[in-house]
Amino acid sequence: MTTKQKLTLFIGSYSEVGSESVHTYSMDEESGKLTKLGVLQGLKNPTFLNLDTQQQKLYTFSEGISPDGERTTEAVALEYSPETLKLSETSRSLGRAGSSCHIQRDRSSRYLVLSSYNGGSVSLVALTEEGEIGEWLDVQKHEGHGVNLDRQEGPHPHSAQFSPDGKYIYVPDLGIDRIKIYTIDSSQQKLIPHGEVSLRPGAGPRHMTFHPNSAFAYVINELDSTVTAFTYDQATGSLEEISTVPTLPTAWQGENICAEVAISEDGRYLYGSNRGHDSLVVFKIMTDGKLTYVEHVSVEGAHPRHFALAPGGKFLVAANRDTNNLAVFRIDPTTGKLQFTGESESVSKPVCVVPAYL
Repeated sequence: MTTKQKLTLFIGSYSEVGSESVHTYSMDEESGKLTKLGVLQGLKNPTFLNLDTQQQKLYTFSEGISPDGERTTEAVALEYSPETLKLSETSRSLGRAGSSCHIQRDRSSRYLVLSSYNGGSVSLVALTEEGEIGEWLDVQKHEGHGVNLDRQEGPHPHSAQFSPDGKYIYVPDLGIDRIKIYTIDSSQQKLIPHGEVSLRPGAGPRHMTFHPNSAFAYVINELDSTVTAFTYDQATGSLEEISTVPTLPTAWQGENICAEVAISEDGRYLYGSNRGHDSLVVFKIMTDGKLTYVEHVSVEGAHPRHFALAPGGKFLVAANRDTNNLAVFRIDPTTGKLQFTGESESVSKPVCVVPAYL
């Protein structure tokens, strides 16, 4: 008899080594209510997560300090029990390029790609056939600076996103207003520069997503509170800008920075998060890839550093770092609009939400 899969959420957070770091929840698919299943301790700031359901692994990182006082990162593999979903650490490996802010895995599960905001670099890490952390294979350092002297004094890679076919890696760099493009040379075990895309000065590109039809890509720009839409050429990996739209209401005068961007499974709606305005913005995606404004919704907290759309398209879960809560929203599949369910779960400094059926 096959056990029915549960809609499960893993939550990464800012945390100290001795405190709760990666949290596990189940979600009721009718009400959106979250129930805590467990928590893992022992990691420092495992802020981003990557889930491999085939290997039953959850990948993250843990910060440290080198003997000379520099920030370091250890890539970490966690295993979960299919029955209890309890997490346990199985392997880790010390990196060579500062602390990390984002982790991604290639479609063949041979590599991890870690982005280092403070180190100004992107790293390639091997995975074994069993899904354990292997050696750090390559580090690519970015160079340059932007026009915002406070935030763009140097390069700040903020994430890495594989193209839909897995051939290319796109690294939005907040510090230099560029998206760096790489391929992986498996024979050399290296990241190979493939090109780059420039955004307008001061944009501060942060996170990126591809449309399900593979024709378009979207980047949310942290510093100027915008989303830029691109056409995507699958043959060459090139991006061509279509348009850029604001994530804020016209009348808003306060300070704001953006964080996450995601597209609904049916490809009809795009969602972004505002920190300062503390809202989720919803856009309809037109047939030409351009975005049309739908609404703003309060995030029911402060500083929504990340959010995720649950599989099935019924719910959105936002991680509000400064109010220490996860807020659950119901999605109207016809309009794309969001409605707060009233469900809010307390979590210390949540940063990343990874939902899946397990």
